[in-house]
Amino acid sequence: MSESDEARLIEKLRAIEALFAGTDSDGERTAAANARDGILDRLIEVAKDDPPVEFRFTMADIWQRRVFLALLRRYDIRPYRFKGQRRTTVMAKVSTSFVDETLWPEFEALSSSLQTYLDEVTSRVVAEVIHADVSEASVVEEPKQLPANAAPPPPITSTAAAPKGEASAPEDPQRQRNRNKKKRNKSKKRKRR
Repeated sequence: MSESDEARLIEKLRAIEALFAGTDSDGERTAAANARDGILDRLIEVAKDDPPVEFRFTMADIWQRRVFLALLRRYDIRPYRFKGQRRTTVMAKVSTSFVDETLWPEFEALSSSLQTYLDEVTSRVVAEVIHADVSEASVVEEPKQLPANAAPPPPITSTAAAPKGEASAPEDPQRQRNRNKKKRNKSKKRKRR
């Protein structure tokens, strides 16, 4: 992860924010600097016609959650969750049109860019430090299963002693309990005598 990679990512994220702010300035850097103010102004105007309602957002992972929380806070929207809700749940009171037109599309664009960046960095580090093959696991056919209504195979029982050094087949549990019970009864009778 080089500084130039991070700088490019930051510029890309600023450009995304400028795009959603609706600015028409020439420089992306200038547009990114003014983006927050533009979106806040739009949020205030939208709230007049479309009052805030409570939304429940569910994030797929911690990285999406961090991006979404930061985005909400950037626009002075207080994120919260109720006791008992999962950590991936984020609640917020915001107008529906702002969510549909600005907040959610911007979140998806930012999250996608960060996810791509994190995936590239992770693949590079894993290939360099752990193993060069970072491909997905191969897909194989599942072993054939018995039909659901098929009778289970009979238990393996054997009365013959196993050859020396080999384990015998497992004994039926009920039979084992009966044998243990008989042994206890014999030992009780011996103690009484």
